[in-house]
Amino acid sequence: MGRSVEAAAFRGVIVAKGRLSPSKVGVGRLTKMAVEDVMSSHNGGNTHLGICLLFIPISVAAAKTYVEEGCFRLTSFRENFGVIMRSTTPIDAVKVYESIVIASSPHEMGKAAGGSAPDLYDRDAKKKILNSGITLYNVVAESSSYDSVAREIATELEISSNIRFKELVETFKRTGDINIAVVHIFLRILSMFPDTFIARKIGLKYESDIKRAVEIGVKKIIWISEEARRILNIGGLTTKEGKSALWELDEKLQSLGKDYSPGTTADLTASSIMIALLSGLKF
Repeated sequence: MGRSVEAAAFRGVIVAKGRLSPSKVGVGRLTKMAVEDVMSSHNGGNTHLGICLLFIPISVAAAKTYVEEGCFRLTSFRENFGVIMRSTTPIDAVKVYESIVIASSPHEMGKAAGGSAPDLYDRDAKKKILNSGITLYNVVAESSSYDSVAREIATELEISSNIRFKELVETFKRTGDINIAVVHIFLRILSMFPDTFIARKIGLKYESDIKRAVEIGVKKIIWISEEARRILNIGGLTTKEGKSALWELDEKLQSLGKDYSPGTTADLTASSIMIALLSGLKF
């Protein structure tokens, strides 16, 4: 993702200097570049789509903040993130639609019902987006009720910024082990927010409408969040009992198949780490 992240940061610098309008950043095109580069780098399929969707506007906003403030201020960064996303255009939405189609297949995504944004695999989706003036921000805001990555973008990185990255830093300072800190932040996010990637996969076995599918899926996987919470309560990786329970959960999820991989939790963990690094975390 280095090429696209660098390009995104460069555009953030230019925006901060008043030489480029936020609406001209091209968040959608940069996201598509990131997805294509990731997909061409390995044969594992879509493993970074959510991270691409998060890291591109994060990179623009972080660079803009550094230039304007001379340092990384979380409040200003989140404000800039909001400015960049609210300035996105219908072309950005089209490019992100194309990115998702590249990285996914129809049976993985479900169908959109209601709302203004067309279905991902509607052959006239591009035309409908452009004719209706639907921006990328409109799309993520509409998707935020059933997709945690979209919600994170629409809320200016609420989960990553409010508690999670700070907890990661505090856990690292307490344990001196970055692996423990990352695993624990992953578990904390999973304990608080049922993984919508898993929920979508499970729910689509019963319902094609994406929103209803996720609602069904969340009810069926709430036990995973409860188990993550229990593991943290008994010490996680800092205790023998917690470590054993974590391995048991890992083995259980793997035994259930690839649909039970907490991909959205991984995306939000990645954005929490990114913000921690931008805030000065060193290990």
